[in-house]
Amino acid sequence: MNLKRIIDVAMGREKADLVLKGASVLNVFTEQLEHKDVAICDGFIAGLGLYDGKEEVNVSGKIIVPGFMDAHMHLESTLLTPAEFERGSLPCGTTAVMADPHEITNVAGNEGIDYIMKLCENLDMHIYFNLPSCVPAAPLEESGETLEAEDLKPYYDKDNVLGLAEVMNSIGVTEGDPALLQKLRDAKEADRIIDGHAPFLGGKDLCAYTAAGVKSDHECTDATEAIEKLSRGQWIMIREGTAAKNLNALLPLCKPPYSCRSMFCTDDRHPEDLLREGHLDAIIRKAVEKGVKPAHAIQMCTLNTATYFGLKDYGAVAPGYHADIVVLSDLIDFQVEQVYIDGKKVAENGKVLNNNVRPLPDSEKILHSFHMPQVTPEQLRFKEIKERQRVIGLKRRELLTDEIIIQPTDAGKENNGIDIERDILKAAVFERHHDTGHIGIGFISGYGIKRGAIATSVAHDSHNLIVAGCSEEDIAAAAEAVREMGGGLVVVENGKVIESLPLPIAGLMSPLPIEEVENRLNQLKAAAKRLGASDDIDPFMTLAFVSLPVIPVLRLNGKGLIDVNRQKIVEATF
Repeated sequence: MNLKRIIDVAMGREKADLVLKGASVLNVFTEQLEHKDVAICDGFIAGLGLYDGKEEVNVSGKIIVPGFMDAHMHLESTLLTPAEFERGSLPCGTTAVMADPHEITNVAGNEGIDYIMKLCENLDMHIYFNLPSCVPAAPLEESGETLEAEDLKPYYDKDNVLGLAEVMNSIGVTEGDPALLQKLRDAKEADRIIDGHAPFLGGKDLCAYTAAGVKSDHECTDATEAIEKLSRGQWIMIREGTAAKNLNALLPLCKPPYSCRSMFCTDDRHPEDLLREGHLDAIIRKAVEKGVKPAHAIQMCTLNTATYFGLKDYGAVAPGYHADIVVLSDLIDFQVEQVYIDGKKVAENGKVLNNNVRPLPDSEKILHSFHMPQVTPEQLRFKEIKERQRVIGLKRRELLTDEIIIQPTDAGKENNGIDIERDILKAAVFERHHDTGHIGIGFISGYGIKRGAIATSVAHDSHNLIVAGCSEEDIAAAAEAVREMGGGLVVVENGKVIESLPLPIAGLMSPLPIEEVENRLNQLKAAAKRLGASDDIDPFMTLAFVSLPVIPVLRLNGKGLIDVNRQKIVEATF
């Protein structure tokens, strides 16, 4: 910043580089609308008032607000390259995201962090990173790599690294796990933020977790839990993504006194949602429709997010702040008409203005990440079916699961535990990083398909290969299809692949344009629907979380069925 020049522009002694004229500016400090010109100099806002500029843009009748900031998300979980994610989200007013690269890191370790950071170079959007704290996510995981404190520490020297990402191993914190505590110490010594992930944590456990330096949570599913965490000094990230939608349950936090310490995040956002509904603008729109004051909704993905992450001079349209600006149609429909980053127009009328798509960097570890043996139906059959059968119960529009205990019927016993009439399907997780041959086998309910199988290599957080299906033959065919693609999503019926989406980048991301990925996803979901997939779930996103042993209650990975609360294998299957 040229300090003398910005002062001269603010005083009106020199013309601004750019002046946005005629709009009403939302003041996120006072919650008031001010009819002012916005003068921009060297990428910063110089002043609000009556100004002349070398370039002047008439935005009469519009609303000017700060650029939107996603408080927590995983770029890999969009299934897109960062450049394609930018093409989908930048026109929605998103000017910054706080990315946790733990998906690709679970596959490829430090090389994964370096790879995705390289993919983010030269984008218009501000991409900040929080370092993966739990790779693997829990001791019972089978990830591709393990990251210790010494692997993370050098990254704190980077300007785009803000802190330590979601500390999922809350038990490790409360029990004083030395390796995890060292990661917390390093983040605190570097004066960086520490994000949390601790569903249902309360009482003394919450006190210990917060005392350790964990300052946020994005896993709250009801207001009582969220308010307890706020009362103990945490910030709350209200998540409204593709898989988990918590806005309705947490609406009480969208007004004072709670809104000033609450933020919006997506965590996971698929291409079809980006293109059909939007990004953070969709959350704002939805919140306002449900009675949230527009100023509060906008504060929660601008000023609050910038304040929490220590991003000084971001998050407001005010003198001395970065000119990250969104021009809205109004405060009812919230249609994004123009987007500016550092005073440069980067998107208009739903389109980005710059093509930031680049060729993929070469990496054997990232682009050839599958190492597992061929799958056969015989590997999926139990020698005997127990009289009491544990089943993972999927919950409507939530990541949480139930543990259901059933007695198999004669039909179930004849089909090796599968009972389609009772919606009891077989699920399997195949370890795919180290060629161990490990296969975890269990049962799920609530998925809904009546025939065929569905498979994905996006299986949080270790991203092994997970399949659910109605027969061992179709499960094996789906698993083999994903293995042969080197990662991806497939739907199989009668032993044949009927729809697929290859994900060759670490088995997580596609190099295709966002529109093509959306089209392929729609075809996959339509095929899943034809198989009978429940309307209450996203067939791929829901399946992806069945293997994550840090969200209660019952999960499945390559080691078997896991009781999350006790962190114990309750049925080993390999």
